[in-house]
Amino acid sequence: MQAEEEVTTGHPAMGDGVRGELGDDVRRVFGHLIRQAPGAQPLGDESAGEAGAARSEEYARALLETRRPALSCDELERAVAARMARRSMLDRSPAPELSFVQEEVTLRRPIGGRMVLRQQLEHLLGVARLRSVEIQVMPTARGDHPGTGGRIQMLKFEDGTAVGRTDDELGGRPVSDPRQLRILELRYGIIRARALSPGESLAFIEQVLGDT
Repeated sequence: MQAEEEVTTGHPAMGDGVRGELGDDVRRVFGHLIRQAPGAQPLGDESAGEAGAARSEEYARALLETRRPALSCDELERAVAARMARRSMLDRSPAPELSFVQEEVTLRRPIGGRMVLRQQLEHLLGVARLRSVEIQVMPTARGDHPGTGGRIQMLKFEDGTAVGRTDDELGGRPVSDPRQLRILELRYGIIRARALSPGESLAFIEQVLGDT
């Protein structure tokens, strides 16, 4: 589940992972819009791994190395660089409001090994403490939510327009039709309501880090 990249993103979001690979073209569209639109407000839920802006470089690399067929060295370096570029949105002034819902399992799966996971959890805590970011954790025990079919991503803009996508419908293509966007917003609202609160999620991630 990715309620990411949970997601409210920009125009006609968020994420890469070992499941739901929908093609780099779609991700490039969302990534470009997030970087270029000053008023973009990304939202989303994550099932395969942390949202792109919340990944450490080591974790992003390890996650990309799980792809099959394997990326070439050049492809891997370009992909890592692209994912790190997404983090630039966190340094904007004013910063966009970001909202992510993170599956518990992604906080525990040791992609890249224990030290890489620890670094990722520390990085995630740093991002979660930013005033413009809300990260929520969906406990594995809470299975009855509408994000089980894959990622939901949306971008909202200052002028009231929005674009969204989901893994399990329309081939993962971005949509801007108000009726389809309302459905995505409804799903994301339910996902957020069933996840831990931002404060509870921060404490949960700290606990997982202590146990790792």
